[in-house]
Amino acid sequence: MDIQRDAEKIKDRFTIVVYGDSISRGIIFDDIKQKHALLLENFSNIVREHLKGVVYNAAKFGSTLVEGLQRLQNDVLRRQPDIVLIEFGGNDCDYHWDEIAADPSREFHPNTECAKFHELLSGLVIKLRRLDIVPVLVSLPPLDPDKYLKWISHNSDQAKQNILQFIGSASHIYSWHERYNAAVLRVAEETKTRLIDIRSAFLETDDYTKLICDDGIHPNKDGHKVIADKILQYIRANYVQLLATPHP
Repeated sequence: MDIQRDAEKIKDRFTIVVYGDSISRGIIFDDIKQKHALLLENFSNIVREHLKGVVYNAAKFGSTLVEGLQRLQNDVLRRQPDIVLIEFGGNDCDYHWDEIAADPSREFHPNTECAKFHELLSGLVIKLRRLDIVPVLVSLPPLDPDKYLKWISHNSDQAKQNILQFIGSASHIYSWHERYNAAVLRVAEETKTRLIDIRSAFLETDDYTKLICDDGIHPNKDGHKVIADKILQYIRANYVQLLATPHP
């Protein structure tokens, strides 16, 4: 399925559904209030301003791909979308860190095993394509392992040591998260699915950690601007007819 043929399927007035977790929802960690909050200037809202048609945000805080698939019909398909922007993985690779901090000697598993994540994501894009919907995969923004370790250990030295006993080193948090991003890239290649590589856009900056909230995983306001710019760059290159103005 080539880009031009994809583009020909899209109407002048169209519907996009953003489908994913809290990153797509626009959740950030508010440093002042010290809690998670919805960023109004999130990438979905920024992109919406430049497009013709309708953009629905069906992303959910804390959602894994497994949970996302359970709400596929009600949250996505009933909207009869032309394009579905898919961003999952950050919660799938996550562990129950409080349990690990309490007893790192036990056996633990991620929310979704990586092989299962790959299988389910492949099935999702194939299903959407069969329904004549264009799936577009979004890579995962990188996390900041040092900030994230501090966050999941709740600033407790003992919890931090227990978590490190389980994972080996803070850098392993990054590499484990990277495995799920690699699965997204692999699905895109194997199924010939369009991919917007926002991870590379972060890593190409001078210091990507400045684009990440203090919880180590959610992009901040500047990070959402990077994501929005990358998505709009993709649209200009592949679906320019969808833009309300030619040069957003």
